[in-house]
Amino acid sequence: MPSIVGIPSKEGHEECNERLDQNHVADLTAINVSLPAEKFLQAAISLKDQVVEATWKGGGGRDSGQSLDTTVYKGLLGTAFTCLRSYEVTGNHHDLLLSAEIIDTCALLAPTLTRHPTFLCGRGGVYALGAVVANYRSDPLRRDYFVNLFLEVAQERALPSGPDEGGFGMPYELLHGRAGFLWAALFINKHLGQETVPMDLLMPVVEAVLAGGRAGVSDTTACPLMFRFHGTRYWGAAHGLAGILHVLLHFPLSGEDAEDVKGTLRYMMRNRSPHSGNYPSSEGNPRDKLVQWSHGATGIAITLCKAAQVFSSDREFRDAAIEAGEVVWKSGLVRKVGLADGVSGNAYAFLALYRLTGDSIYEERAKAFSSFLYYNARKIVTAGHLHGADHAYSLFEGLAGTACLWFDMLSPESSKFPGFELE
Repeated sequence: MPSIVGIPSKEGHEECNERLDQNHVADLTAINVSLPAEKFLQAAISLKDQVVEATWKGGGGRDSGQSLDTTVYKGLLGTAFTCLRSYEVTGNHHDLLLSAEIIDTCALLAPTLTRHPTFLCGRGGVYALGAVVANYRSDPLRRDYFVNLFLEVAQERALPSGPDEGGFGMPYELLHGRAGFLWAALFINKHLGQETVPMDLLMPVVEAVLAGGRAGVSDTTACPLMFRFHGTRYWGAAHGLAGILHVLLHFPLSGEDAEDVKGTLRYMMRNRSPHSGNYPSSEGNPRDKLVQWSHGATGIAITLCKAAQVFSSDREFRDAAIEAGEVVWKSGLVRKVGLADGVSGNAYAFLALYRLTGDSIYEERAKAFSSFLYYNARKIVTAGHLHGADHAYSLFEGLAGTACLWFDMLSPESSKFPGFELE
């Protein structure tokens, strides 16, 4: 595997969300999309080791003190998550030990560094990952310690406060809001048992999210649910509808609630670009440039795949997911490598479609994007199209996400977008 090294510069930052030109897209036709699984495994292990060296062993994780970013999204917990994914694939207990060490460091700092209860950007990620890793290590005392810390978060009064109780203060979205807290709880319950975080703590939060979505609809918008983050009505997975709806689809919904979720998805499907088929980044935004997980067709395709599973009798969601996947295939080679807004995240749209349909074309497309990264990730990094050196090895903005993708290419039928998909 080519060595992936280099310090990215900030030059070209304004154009880093643009798609690669047609010469780069044409490169896919020259890629051997049948790279053997062992190539992806070797590349994933090598890159995981580089991530650990750059973010943990190199001193950044041990000596940075209060400047340390502890989040899963672009901080040290992303390295812990990557080590956990490596352990799940390879069974290497050293990776599990590394993950536990990183989590313990983050746990010491988490209460002072973040007020968010979420998995990707808050305390929820520290405690959820801590509980799951401790469970893998057969350490019930440490597992229960982290579960109890998470249960303390779950009992914070702001989480289930609906609009009638002045509950607009906490955001609803995935990165910093209630949906992100709910995802952390789902992650714990998936690994440790369905009532580890009791549903009687979670359903009031689900109901508060639905109530907030209904209250956020304007008179001019024929959409059942709408949310604002910093004043903007986002549609994407990071801050908007796609992320919130994806989480809601994991919970038992009443008939009325299910209809509102379906109606919101239908509203989005009706209002996508008539020219490209892409989805706007926010309500009323005419720009059609972003094809990524954070904003655009990628995150919405993955949410539509989940909707197609939950509402299996409604063929329209399956069809819309496939159409969104076509947008990603045509325009998804972007100028970054990460999960949030890069090629790695876009490849997961094909993996979600492969799991939904069983059609081998989506596995082949995921392999094509993964192979493109195998040969070009170093060029993309050294060309300076990341946010900066601090995040070059992070999970959502850098190369740790690419390592997770390559691990998932060993078993596409059980792949999961980190921090977003659960099955």
